[in-house]
Amino acid sequence: MKRVCDLALGLTALVLSLPAIVLIAVLVLMLDGPPVLFRQVRVGRGGVPFTMSKFRTMRTLFDESGRLLPDDRRVTALGGFLRRFRLDELPELWLVVTGRMSLVGPRPLPIEVLEGLPGREERSSLRPGLTGLAQVSGNTQLTNSEKIALDLFYRRHWTFGLDIRIMLRTLVMLAFGGRRDEALIRRALAEARA
Repeated sequence: MKRVCDLALGLTALVLSLPAIVLIAVLVLMLDGPPVLFRQVRVGRGGVPFTMSKFRTMRTLFDESGRLLPDDRRVTALGGFLRRFRLDELPELWLVVTGRMSLVGPRPLPIEVLEGLPGREERSSLRPGLTGLAQVSGNTQLTNSEKIALDLFYRRHWTFGLDIRIMLRTLVMLAFGGRRDEALIRRALAEARA
């Protein structure tokens, strides 16, 4: 049933967002130059790697010693806007439609982030999501351990009702910004340690 919902809602969202996708692609190309998309290998369901595509929001800039500058110094003006409203992730709707991702689930993480973290096998039993419990519970304010704990909590307590609540919280987060859900983070960490 989850896959049927993903396909129906994902395809509808993709079709409705096509004008925005085309406009954003043109703006990225005009304002920031090529490439329009940022591609990165992430870990998918069953631990199988896949290539995730987003609109490019950063420049490749290095300091005097040749090290990549921090993300906040490389984000473009357009990129900051796209990130704030998660419009950079619109190309991922195609991955939802094709079954590589789900609308809701653990966010797909790079291979190097998952290496050595406990629970990665259980976490990868689900399709990665466009949004997820970690994203609506603190997102970039979370440590990797907190993200993994929230992903495992989602995996162990999944219901359609939980998916609906996460989608609604995603809309609230887009409108008002995100914040850490300390109570849920503590609960997820305690459960992960048990």
